[in-house]
Amino acid sequence: MDAQPLAIQKIKDIISAKQLKNVEAICSDCKTGLPDNSIDAVLFYDVFHALSDSEAVLGELYRVLRPSGILSFQDHRMRNEAIMDKFIKAKFQLLRKGEKTYTFQKAKL
Repeated sequence: MDAQPLAIQKIKDIISAKQLKNVEAICSDCKTGLPDNSIDAVLFYDVFHALSDSEAVLGELYRVLRPSGILSFQDHRMRNEAIMDKFIKAKFQLLRKGEKTYTFQKAKL
């Protein structure tokens, strides 16, 4: 998912060239249109700091991510405390922290 049509077209070109069947390019800044609990993995890299409504985006990602799915996150412009605060408030739990990335899953409620 990306809000930029040119980025979406580039992904669509890759999907077509590689004949990928399990990848969908979505042009949006928040709403995916995907069913609840339908995504196995989210790669969320170096964009969070620029979102105008980060809470809404995290809510949408929480909605579409399967309970066993993972959200891999990185944003070098954010501090650890801010990242953890945002994700915990959005009901995610940290599975592991790498050198540069965080891996989250839906928190067990």
